[in-house]
Amino acid sequence: MPDREKESPEQLDRLGRAEGAERADGADGADGAERTGRLRRVERAERAERIGQTETDAERRRRRAQFLRDLTEARELRDRVQPRRAKVARLRHAMRMRTFRW
Repeated sequence: MPDREKESPEQLDRLGRAEGAERADGADGADGAERTGRLRRVERAERAERIGQTETDAERRRRRAQFLRDLTEARELRDRVQPRRAKVARLRHAMRMRTFRW
């Protein structure tokens, strides 16, 4: 496989789309994690090219939305894996909300 650092931005963009299509075909597990890691490296390479450029609001909002989706997914996973801790956290949050009056 060729070294990805030597590929042009257009090739990296095509590569990212191709890997996303492969993942949509039902590949998951360690292979899916590897592809996700590759996509993140591609995004980092694109960001490295734009270091001198100012970031647009749309790009910032897109990155923020992706971050919030990942954060929500991580919380849901933690809640599934540790149900007792999730229940205690819910009860604590409810208590905080009850004690705070509008």
